[in-house]
Amino acid sequence: MIGRQIKVWREAKGLRAGELGRLIGYGEDIVRKVERGARIPRPEFLDKVDEALGANGLISAMKPDVLKARYPKKPQSLSKLEGQAVEFSMYTIFCLHGLLQTEDYARAIMRTFRPLYQPKELERYVAIRIGRQRVLRRLPAPEFSFVMEEWALRRPVGGREVMARQLEHLLEVGDMPNVEIQVMPTAHAQHPGLSGSVSLLKFPDGSAAGRSEDLNGGRPTTELKVLRSLELRYGIIRGQAFTPAASRDFIQDLLEAT
Repeated sequence: MIGRQIKVWREAKGLRAGELGRLIGYGEDIVRKVERGARIPRPEFLDKVDEALGANGLISAMKPDVLKARYPKKPQSLSKLEGQAVEFSMYTIFCLHGLLQTEDYARAIMRTFRPLYQPKELERYVAIRIGRQRVLRRLPAPEFSFVMEEWALRRPVGGREVMARQLEHLLEVGDMPNVEIQVMPTAHAQHPGLSGSVSLLKFPDGSAAGRSEDLNGGRPTTELKVLRSLELRYGIIRGQAFTPAASRDFIQDLLEAT
């Protein structure tokens, strides 16, 4: 609907898509994708189009609808939003977060799924998971905070060699300036993470999305009440875990013992 409105305004001004693109600093391809609904425009795109077409705020007024489309109340998958996030807060219980997994570790985890994946299907899902990790090296760099349970590090998923490489990978990723990795010691018998993993993504405009198994039916959400609960929970978890430096030493010791 928004794309059609932009196209109507553009054609009324006698402009081609490429001409509008040059006026607002975007390529013709982006303009055409927005007009046919293949791409959700950013709010600043609408402001520039509004000014270029002399719409007197009628196009800019659509920004709330764009935000609802970009960050729906029930997003289908947080992984689909990772490319837009600037801050990641992730706590996992039984295994390592997908953004931290090596290819062999991910493959070993997925081989436990039931019903079993067919070989080609398995490799496709492994490739998708590993491909998501590009976000770790995206520029400008997002901030990442990961907290994992000690027992997840001690479980030899895929065997000793696979787990040793996985521990090495954690040390490598943890040395990145925009990544903090922390370990929750098993000795902490009670903490807010025991009721479910926590995932929180924050976006440039200040909005957020998150999920946990025991809140909102485990569905991803942008509801403020749920997000406040997740932020409180993650803050306590992070405060009770080993510091990043102590966690690195812990992982190094486990690697040497593997």
